[in-house]
Order: sequence, then C-alpha cells, then structure tokens
Amino acid sequence: MDRYSRRLRKSCGSRQHRGITPILDRLIFAVNVAAGLATSRFRGNTVCMTSYENTGKPRTPLFRPPLQAPRLLGQLRERLRYLHYSLRTEQTYVYWVRFFIHFSGIKHPRDMGKPEVEAFLTMLATERKVSVSTHRQALSAILFLYKEVLGHELPWLQEIGRPSPKRRIPAVLTMAEVQRLLGFIDGETGLLARLLYGTGMRLMEGLSLRVKDIDFDRHAIVVREGKGAKDRVVMLPRSLQEPLREQLARSRVLWEQDRAAQRPGVSLPHALESKYPRAGQSWMWHWVFPSPKLSTDPRTGIERRHHLFEERLSRALRSATTMGGIDKHVSAHTLRHSFATHLLQSGTDIRTVQELLGHSDVSTTMIYTHVLKVAAGGTSSPLDALLPPPVCKEPEMAYA
Repeated sequence: MDRYSRRLRKSCGSRQHRGITPILDRLIFAVNVAAGLATSRFRGNTVCMTSYENTGKPRTPLFRPPLQAPRLLGQLRERLRYLHYSLRTEQTYVYWVRFFIHFSGIKHPRDMGKPEVEAFLTMLATERKVSVSTHRQALSAILFLYKEVLGHELPWLQEIGRPSPKRRIPAVLTMAEVQRLLGFIDGETGLLARLLYGTGMRLMEGLSLRVKDIDFDRHAIVVREGKGAKDRVVMLPRSLQEPLREQLARSRVLWEQDRAAQRPGVSLPHALESKYPRAGQSWMWHWVFPSPKLSTDPRTGIERRHHLFEERLSRALRSATTMGGIDKHVSAHTLRHSFATHLLQSGTDIRTVQELLGHSDVSTTMIYTHVLKVAAGGTSSPLDALLPPPVCKEPEMAYA
C-alpha cells in the first residue's frame, strides 16, 4: 500500500467512518490493481496471496517478489531466505518437500492436492510413527510450499488437520548430578557446557557467541538472534570469567592466523557483509568458540572459519553421562532445563526466569514449576499413611 492509500485509511479510521472501512479496503485494492501495483492472479512470477485465519476470513493480501530460481527446490530456498528463515529451517523444509515429492511418485506439487498431502501425512503417522512435533513440522513445510512458493491459497489447505502438541515434563538433573556430569567434561567443550548451564542459553546460542557479545565489566552476555530472532541479556557467571578470557586468547590465535593467511572473515547476519565488507575480518565479530578447521559456507560457497560443530558437545555429554552413572537422558537442552529449575528452586521470581530463558509466554516457563512439585514431594502418597505391613518370615527348615 502506497503513502496515499495509508493517508486515506488514516483519515477514515475515526469511529464515525469505521463502517466504510471494508468498502475502502476493496476500493484501495481495486485502484492498486488498475495501477499495476497489485495483481489478483499470476502475472509472470508475481503472486498476490491472501492468508486466512481459522475463521476463514481473508486478511490483507501479501505480496512477494518474483522468484528467479528455475527449479522448485531452488525457489523454495529463495523464498525462505527472502523471509529470513534460519538455515536450519531451510534445510528442514527442503528435506520434507523433497520427501513429499518422492513419496508421491516424482509429481510436481502443482499437480497434486489434498489427497496426496493427506496420504503423505498419514504415512508419517501410521508407518513411520513420527512424533507430533515432527508431524507438524512436515505439514508446515508443505503448507509453506503451496502458500509462499506456488501461491496457492486453496480452501483445502485450511482443512488439513494439524495435530495438537503435547506438553512434556522435561528431564532435569539435580545439582549433584550436574556437578558430577561437568566433572567428566574438560577443555573447550567443558567450558561450553558450564556456560550453557550457568546462563540457560540454547546450544546454538552459545556456539554463535561473538567476542563483542561478552561484557566482562557488567557481568553480562548479550544473546543475539535467539529463537524467534529475539535478543536478550543473560548473566555472566563470575566463576567463568577467567576461563572465558583464556578461551578468547585461544580464539584470537586462530583469528590472527586467518588474517595472516588473508582468509575470508566469519559470516555476518543479514546484509551486514555487504554494508560493512571488512567487518567479518574484525576481532569483535570473531567467534568465541571457533572451529579448529575451515568449512564451506552452504549458502555462499565461501570457505571460512565457522563456530564449533554442535555434535561435539553432544558426544561429550553422552560420554560424561555414562561415566558419571547418570540414569537420565541428557542433552545440551537438559542443562537449560536444569538452569531454570534450580533458579526457581532457589526462590528466583518466575518472570525473571522467563526473561532469562527468552520465553514469549510465561506459561512456557510454568512447566518448570511442575518439575519442582514432583521433586519436592509436596503431596504425600496415601500408601505412606498406612501402618507398615507385617513382615512374613519363611519357616526355618531343619537340616540334618
């Protein structure tokens, strides 16, 4: 909508003119179509799409630039990058769309419809027995393909059932178990594990830390581009200040080697690399946990230094869990769950824990209060109120 349309809408936004707002919307859209600013059908690759809520009422049309890639999966990647989806989401959506096409006999999704989509989702649920979250992930990838890439806004897209997610109580370690677990992890991965437990960061948030994100003077760490592309601030544990300074010294050695070899700088978010071409080569943008080896950027094809591979910590945690004799499923996210539970257990306000974890809704943080109730044993079992049962002794046998 151009500035004239916005002025017209604003002038008619008063209470006495609200009755004509739907008519005004249609008039503005019709003027834009006549002026060539919008189209209600395909014109080349330009698509006008209308998204729907559960009520079925159309919302404001969403316009996307024309796709340049010739092949379908290339168009899918192009649209995902235009909408600033993460690399992990891009890889996941491409996997599910490719799987859907191969399952349907290598047919183009434009030639398929509701029966093929439902057959694919039924196969995932009945034959592969995937979880609810995996089922919803596959459905989201297919809906994104039809709505955002192919420009199909058909009624059957809203009729496909989406399974409701189930709330699970997370696995939480006791403080003694955390201490025993961290005792079997040393070096760079040990520091990373302690940092995740001490701050509540997610694995990729800890791996993606830059030098400029650590503020030793204020004892704070700025988490950039967390889940939902949100930033937040977490505490810097005082016990990790000196180990982090030593880690930065090791990271600087790799940075100096890259500068001496005139290698490309580290990757930068969004368009900062175009705006500041030499920023990726500066020390402030370097990784806190850089990889010892160079790798090829999957999006640009440039060989550069990335952060540590996430599987490295996962392997160390599995090994430490076995050596520590911990009979629980432990992952990097378990440290985050333990961080939140131990803070609430020590009397920290739940709103503070919500901000530290980066949750949008406090109901997500409330799951840890259920863990506390179980751990504290607040409700006693009626079995404990019964009298102890009599001990039955077996009769002694006489031996000759």
